[in-house]
Amino acid sequence: QVQFVESGGGLVQPGGSLRLSCAAPGMDFSILTMGWYRQAPGKERELVARILTDERTNYIDSVKDRFTITRDNGRRTVHLQMNSLKPDDTAVYYCNRAPPSHPPLPWGQGTQVTVSS
Repeated sequence: QVQFVESGGGLVQPGGSLRLSCAAPGMDFSILTMGWYRQAPGKERELVARILTDERTNYIDSVKDRFTITRDNGRRTVHLQMNSLKPDDTAVYYCNRAPPSHPPLPWGQGTQVTVSS
């Protein structure tokens, strides 16, 4: 069974940066659209960014020009570079396959991102 392992979260001040990583040993990322999701307290999980098999990327408006999603198919990893972080970015971040590669597979534990002064 595929298991996603997310890492790289932490506590950062507003304006700071973090780089999240996602690994899924044994999974062939190259044939999938992959995405980063987040879930803030009391809110539903939302898709923040996705990268298609042809490397095209999409972002929600609130993170455009601040977040960058990349993939390394050879290492079976997906990354999310987050810059100019804001308190509203505070959430648990998860990776999983994203539309049109759907539905999501079982969720990993995620990685906590807290933006606070």
